[in-house]
Amino acid sequence: MSTSSTLRVVGLDLSISATGVAWDTGAPDIIGSDRDGDTRLLDIRNAVRTVVGGCPPGTRGMNRWVDLVVLEEVPPVRANSIAKLGMVHGVVRALLIEVGIPYALVPPASLKKYATGRGGAGKPDMRMALFKRTGTDLRDDNMVDAAWLRHMGLDALGHPELTLPQAHRAALDKIAWPEAAR
Repeated sequence: MSTSSTLRVVGLDLSISATGVAWDTGAPDIIGSDRDGDTRLLDIRNAVRTVVGGCPPGTRGMNRWVDLVVLEEVPPVRANSIAKLGMVHGVVRALLIEVGIPYALVPPASLKKYATGRGGAGKPDMRMALFKRTGTDLRDDNMVDAAWLRHMGLDALGHPELTLPQAHRAALDKIAWPEAAR
């Protein structure tokens, strides 16, 4: 793992249409695709490969660019949406395993609690909390979630960029953080 001054954590809010990214620098981004159907999965996988360092298959993390990826877990919603989101999670998790980058899964309620102090917070609450804490005004909910996922990962690794109340930080205790990232 990198030293504390070069700790690299990425947040990904996976979606078949617009995956939110918080790069290791904290810069927000969106991964999209102009293609239809399952070919979008290849575009997402290739974009995530770029985000995490472009490690070729079989390198098991050699020269990887990031130390940890934090993903929002698949939420309990409509069956068709879950199937598509499950496929996105499958290709991204397979890529991370392939290149040897540890990842953590964060339930939506834990993400919301960390950001706002309430597990049932809405999208506007998440956005406002990010603005109040960082001064960053992101208009895309996927980028907002990705930013919070990145902040959670940095905090869990002992390198928080934000000072949050302990009640918010208690959400970190609900996550199975990979030992390889610590």
